Amino acid sequence: IKKIIENVSVPVEVAGGLRDESIVMDTAQISTRVVLGTLAFKDKNTLKKLLEKLGPKKIVISVDHKDGEIVIHGWQEGTGVKLIEAIKDFLSMGFSEFLLTNVNRDGTLEGPDLKFLEQACQLENANVIASGGISNVKDVQDVKEKNSFGVILGKALYENKISIEEAKKIA
Repeated sequence: IKKIIENVSVPVEVAGGLRDESIVMDTAQISTRVVLGTLAFKDKNTLKKLLEKLGPKKIVISVDHKDGEIVIHGWQEGTGVKLIEAIKDFLSMGFSEFLLTNVNRDGTLEGPDLKFLEQACQLENANVIASGGISNVKDVQDVKEKNSFGVILGKALYENKISIEEAKKIA
């Protein structure tokens, strides 16, 4: 990861497998932001320490869900926690940055989950990045219209369904 960051001229967020305080701190030193999912739901004490050390803008809370229920451990484990309640809880702790992924849509190119995105974006002080299912310029426009803070493009880029330039024009 460090080599990649050293060799690119764009901001880099690091996500996936950041489940230990020391690893998060080391990663935060070399990246623009860290994205925390499982740790955020499993270890609130460590999460609070990280918030104190790094501040709310350096940490993005990953709120991955299936049908509105938060999932963790690489989307393999349900938590019983509802998406909107989770975001409200993190907002009350002082967090403001969220990465929202409907895991049923990730990599499908079936379009974003606008229902849950809209609910999340309506929460005061929640900067929500939309992820999952985005396949074309219209999807990016739809996400923007819900007041999303940003968008993750994956498979749509790899399969040339949309270009970064097209997406930036909408942003």
